Amino acid sequence: MQKRLMQKRAAAKPLALEIAAATDVGVIRNLNEDSIATNARLGLLVLADGMGGYKAGNVASELATRSIMEVVEDGLKKNAFGDARALLEQAVKAANRLIYTEGRRLAQGAGKEQVMGSTVALLHLHGERVTLAHVGDSRIYRLRDGRLELMTHDHSIVQEQIDLGMVSASDAEASHNRHLVTRGLGLKEEVEASLMDSDARAGDIYLLCSDGLNDMVDDADIELALAALQANLPLAARQLVMIANDNGGEDNISVILAKLIPQAAAPGSLGAFFSRLFGR
Repeated sequence: MQKRLMQKRAAAKPLALEIAAATDVGVIRNLNEDSIATNARLGLLVLADGMGGYKAGNVASELATRSIMEVVEDGLKKNAFGDARALLEQAVKAANRLIYTEGRRLAQGAGKEQVMGSTVALLHLHGERVTLAHVGDSRIYRLRDGRLELMTHDHSIVQEQIDLGMVSASDAEASHNRHLVTRGLGLKEEVEASLMDSDARAGDIYLLCSDGLNDMVDDADIELALAALQANLPLAARQLVMIANDNGGEDNISVILAKLIPQAAAPGSLGAFFSRLFGR
């Protein structure tokens, strides 16, 4: 049994991320308060949405993505085989403290109780596993075998009402409370991220998005677009943004798409060079 397990692990091909991303201010807003960051070498994707109604949401989201990228990269350098969940949790907590401290500083100058906050969604590919983390209502979806699955559970007033059976999912779409989150970076001194692990399977496509996408585009239409355009991720990202804007574009729209591919086919690898050379 042990010998067969070792053979199976040896046969497993390392995976990498093929990444495409897009962000847009939308039709209604004048300022883009979303922030995105990706690093294919680290297998790391981060998306943050500066929370509407807060004066410095764009600052908060940028602090979130930059801080998380730095903490994760530093952690991987110190211990490449550490606990991925613990590292992502540490990174989220560090970003929360940074935004909370900066928010209090700005609040004192502005004479207000709170001026900044952000949601966050992040993905880390490590070995044969994918670890996801999120705070707030930015989402992570996975397209596997042509089927779209929502991997996260919104931290929002409306989601709590749905969970309690107070409103239906369809009624929630028209709720005035749908943008009120129950968790966010920088809103309190401490924050708890939701984390989950999943198997890494070649061909899977992950979508990280701000609510400017899923508020404007039904999951069925997201699934249709991804399934049809999965061979061209940059085009798929632009198409999702375009559909959201065509449907009203009421908020900033940000998407990160990542396909799990054999490491030899990753951009910049020798395998990828020969694939392009011979048209494969």
